[in-house]
Amino acid sequence: QVQLAESGGGSVQAGGGLRLSCAASGLTLGINCLGWFRQISGHKREMVASISTGDGPAFYADSVKGRFTASRDNAKNTVFLQMASLKLEDTAMYFCAARPNSYCDSLATRNEDWFRYWGHGTQVTVSS
Repeated sequence: QVQLAESGGGSVQAGGGLRLSCAASGLTLGINCLGWFRQISGHKREMVASISTGDGPAFYADSVKGRFTASRDNAKNTVFLQMASLKLEDTAMYFCAARPNSYCDSLATRNEDWFRYWGHGTQVTVSS
């Protein structure tokens, strides 16, 4: 059973930064795609970033390019989302998602239905 556990959310002032972590358990060795999504209450989930375990590039939503960086620790089956220059509109619940045995794809990962497993989320609140 795949389980994803996000951590690192919190409250921060605009312009500040946070680092989110997603620890994945139950994934087989090899390539898996892990994604970060965010959701504002009443709105659809939006892909923020995705990165494959093992190797491969990360993909980003246009709204976060240059400010957010996804990275991985393959030994710990953990991915990270380093968020900098946070804006008020970055306030949302952030979710980690996984699709086992797949490389991330720049188009496919924009679709939340492509992912099979989800974490419970961690709240990020940016204030002025």
